[in-house]
Amino acid sequence: MRLALVAALTQELRALIAALDAPQLEHHAGREFVVGRLEGHEVVLALSRIGKVAAATTATLLIERYGAEALVFTGVAGGLGPVAVGDVVVARELLQHDLDASPLFPRHEVPLTGRARFPTDAELGDEIARAARDALEAERIGLAASFAALGIEAPKLHEGLVVSGDRFVATATESAALHAELPDALAVEMEGAAVAQVCHDCDVPFAVLRCISDRADDAAHRDFPRFLDEIAGPLAAAVLRTWLKRRAVG
Repeated sequence: MRLALVAALTQELRALIAALDAPQLEHHAGREFVVGRLEGHEVVLALSRIGKVAAATTATLLIERYGAEALVFTGVAGGLGPVAVGDVVVARELLQHDLDASPLFPRHEVPLTGRARFPTDAELGDEIARAARDALEAERIGLAASFAALGIEAPKLHEGLVVSGDRFVATATESAALHAELPDALAVEMEGAAVAQVCHDCDVPFAVLRCISDRADDAAHRDFPRFLDEIAGPLAAAVLRTWLKRRAVG
């Protein structure tokens, strides 16, 4: 069974690529795909680039060209609601917050699908959530210096709605408006809901794992590159490798 691991930024995949056995780099549609084995599993890692169209294109290529039978998207996101910088969010539903085809269709509903929210695969989500809990505890000491340097205290796991849009949310006004409109949303990013729609259409199980890098407001994290390199990348790699170690090889 081939599994696809995807992220929008290089730093979000670097630790996973470095851990691959027998990696083979391929190029398609202006993207890099790295095929190899990780914790005994056949995997393909892909850098999607930023935004919903880029993510949808990448997910489609992974399914149609590479035969991915399950897909996990990882990376950073802005926090909404009861989440803090450094926390981890496992999506249970995804929605495009900037989609509005009204009055023909209700706001946020994807036309001709009858739905606005796309659920992640329940079993896969459970597996990723369990791995995230254990990885947060296991990495607590190893990442302690980076957590302290960036003012992060005791990262927690959250599960629920993640929203996506082709707009970088980075002001308190935008963040508050988004939270008021979608009060159960835990995080905002720019790819997940597009991947969810592709995987739904193709009947491929998927999950989304996000590390909160900022609060999607004017006080965005001061050292974003350092957060990516020292926390988001290593933490995502720890979660996904923990998940793969426990997953039966098939």
